[in-house]
This record gives sequence, C-alpha cells and structure tokens, in this order.
Amino acid sequence: MGEKKHVAALFPIDAITSRILVVRGQKVMLDMDLAVLYGVTTKRLNEQIRRNVDRFPSDFVFQLTVQEVAFLRSQFATSSPGLRQRAWGGRRYSPYAFTEHGAIMAAMVLNSARAIEISVYVVRAFVQQRDVLLASKELAKRLAELESRIERKLSSHDQAIAGILDAIRQLMAPPEPPKKRRIGFMQTD
Repeated sequence: MGEKKHVAALFPIDAITSRILVVRGQKVMLDMDLAVLYGVTTKRLNEQIRRNVDRFPSDFVFQLTVQEVAFLRSQFATSSPGLRQRAWGGRRYSPYAFTEHGAIMAAMVLNSARAIEISVYVVRAFVQQRDVLLASKELAKRLAELESRIERKLSSHDQAIAGILDAIRQLMAPPEPPKKRRIGFMQTD
C-alpha cells in the first residue's frame, strides 16, 4: 500500500496530463512517455507492442510520420525547459502514439504491477482532459448565448435612445409662429 502512494506521488495526474498531446485530432501519449510512466525502456515497450500486434489496432496506436515528429520537436524546443523534457536521442524509428485505449493495452501486455497501477492514473488523466474540453465547450456556448442577449438588448436600447433624442430635438425646435387671424367675418359656402 505504501508503494502505491509513492508511485502516485511520483506521477500526479497533472504531470501525466501534461504528457498528453493531440496528433491527427486524437489525444495520445508518446511511447517514450508511457515507457517512463510504466517503468520500462522505450525499446522494451515497443518490443511488447510488436510481439502483441493483434492487440493494437490503428485506433489504439500509430507511428508518427517524419513531419509529425519534426513538428513535435519544434514545439518542445520552444516550450520552457522545465515544462517538458524529451529524450528524442538517436532514435532510428519514429515514436509511436498511444490513444487512451492503447495506453491501457500497453500496460496489460507489459504485465508489471507498476504498469497496471500507473495505467489507472493514465486513464484518469485522459478523462480529466476530456472533462476540461467539455467544460470549455459548455463555457463557449454560454458565452455565445450571453453575447447574443447583450446584442439584442443593446439593439433595443439603441432604438429607445434614438427615440428619446428625436423627442428632445422636437422639444428644442423653435415653435412655429402662430398664424395671423384675419379680422372680420369669414364667408362659408
């Protein structure tokens, strides 16, 4: 039990969440990050993936293209050094990207107590990101509704102010001089 607290303290959910990237429109974790979390080398993780290829369909894991790797490297080079340190090293192959389901399956094929334990935290990190995304979508929807209401009110207020200004202009206009009445009788037909 004490070791579980130790492992959880090593990898808080926020630290795991910061390792989740969006590639090809999917939230993924790179093989090097999963290997660190699961306590194995990247080479060992990828060996297990190749040995159990039937358990990893393309919606669980995929290999990054050269362009995707170059883009990610440029992103990490511009971020602050303490935020994310990557050991790209002298890799011969492009990294693998694991979806939430792929990360869980990787823990299962590694079959180590640490990998299984950490996979729970990995799932929680993916769920936390999904919740944040849903909350931000809801917030954006509410903001759009509020903006629409304010625009409608401003429009009606603008009309009311224009009406008040017209009334003030009419009051400020000098009155027309009264028509002079003729003296005498008027003949009616």
